[in-house]
Amino acid sequence: MLKVKILFVGPSEVGKSVLANFLSESTEGIGSYIPTQGVRILEYEKPHINENSKGTEYRFELWDCGGDPKFEACWPALMKDSHGVVIVFNPDLPSHLKEIETWYSCFVQQQQLLDSQCLLIAHHKPGSGGDTENFTLPSPLNRLHLIHSSLEEEPEDVRMEFVKYLKSIINWMNENRDKEEMSIIT
Repeated sequence: MLKVKILFVGPSEVGKSVLANFLSESTEGIGSYIPTQGVRILEYEKPHINENSKGTEYRFELWDCGGDPKFEACWPALMKDSHGVVIVFNPDLPSHLKEIETWYSCFVQQQQLLDSQCLLIAHHKPGSGGDTENFTLPSPLNRLHLIHSSLEEEPEDVRMEFVKYLKSIINWMNENRDKEEMSIIT
């Protein structure tokens, strides 16, 4: 069984925990808002998520990282051995567009992850209206895959897009493993 570590990062109170719970099919913490202190790790298994994996099973770890800047000293430890980063933000708050640039710089660029290892989720909270056309992402964020999340309107679309993202991470991991094996052989 292969472990896949995905970080959920972004500003406080954007819905990272709600999304992580939904995507991992966890019922933990359902109810009123409680800020994540440091990190919360959700584990789940998706057998045979990738048809090219010769029956390999994967254990996914979704690391739901607290958005409070007071946890910044913990970030290097959280980033260690991560395979992907999901940056969650509230598109209704213009300040978040600037904040997510910082999250991208720290969690993607400084780790030297590929843009394909990053997923942006514009999470629309219940009752927000979910305007998907009213903002523009600055460069280099405009190169990233962006999905709009509205769990009250189209929850299965969000899950389907996330599974596509996980498949791309697994393909990337398999390609790297194959390259490593070939470099040992040659």
